[in-house]
Amino acid sequence: MSLDSLISLFKAGGWVMYPLAVLSVLSVALSFERLLFWARTHGAGHLRTIERITREMRKGDLSAAASVAGRDKSVYGRYAADLLDEAREKNGRTQPVDESFALERAESIRPIIERWSTTQATIITAAPMLGILGTVTGIIRSFNLLSADQVVTDPAMIAGGIAEALFTTAFGLVVALLTIFPHALFRAQAERCLSRLELIAASVNERSRDQKRGAGLESTLEEPALTGHGA
Repeated sequence: MSLDSLISLFKAGGWVMYPLAVLSVLSVALSFERLLFWARTHGAGHLRTIERITREMRKGDLSAAASVAGRDKSVYGRYAADLLDEAREKNGRTQPVDESFALERAESIRPIIERWSTTQATIITAAPMLGILGTVTGIIRSFNLLSADQVVTDPAMIAGGIAEALFTTAFGLVVALLTIFPHALFRAQAERCLSRLELIAASVNERSRDQKRGAGLESTLEEPALTGHGA
């Protein structure tokens, strides 16, 4: 199909084609932005950083884990750094992070993870509806020709008008399809990201509880010695 034909079909679709064109450009732009974001966030470098953070926490070196998290600028590094900073105590030991604090930090990061998700969902719903609206108004214009005072002798005029009107529905469906697949992909990436944030929170709390149990055991072992010395 030539460019002139596309332009003529676009004009024949009426005013509905203009918001559909805006939605199509917006959909492509948002998909491109999210694609870059998830490519950076789930790149090999950031995934290795998560593994290193959890490995340092399993070894008990929370300072090293905090140092690694502080150098990582992804959502994972920011989340781990906040939790590790909250877990520190002045005496050098750590305490388990309160669940409400972990949820609060995760919710503060969620808008970054789920950015444009609502907009994409709106485009998926609105584009076909706009296409159908354009088709209905186009068919109304076509049938107005039949009710006009001048008799229509060429049926192709009516058929052509209806075919051009249906183009708006096709265009709306194309816009929705261009959006729905990236939207599903990005939703899956967001769920994976939130699961990894839960893993980081669990790793911090597990190590903190281990240290507290170890500290309690040391106190228990020292008490009889102190008591005997006093006697």
